[in-house]
Amino acid sequence: PSVPIPPPSPENVYFALDADASSATFSYGPDPSYAGAVVYVFNRAAGEGIITTAEQDGSVMDSPPFPAIEGDEILITFETDAQLASTCVTIRDGQSSSGLECVP
Repeated sequence: PSVPIPPPSPENVYFALDADASSATFSYGPDPSYAGAVVYVFNRAAGEGIITTAEQDGSVMDSPPFPAIEGDEILITFETDAQLASTCVTIRDGQSSSGLECVP
């Protein structure tokens, strides 16, 4: 059996908001747990998002833009070899934090 991957750390999440376009890009700092993972970034309010791939060091470079405004809840999921790990954060420009995790 494989070791479960941890949920993404909100402190490793970065967003660049473009208020004029009502969009954002996503990036994630290196984490070897997510090397080569498929990454889903989904805006719950807009019902839209993007799919991208993590680098070999587990980082995600700036994603394509997706619909978002400050305060939207963004679900971030990393998928590796039939394992999924997710976290949800309220979007703001710049680095996220555990204080911005979505309230269930």
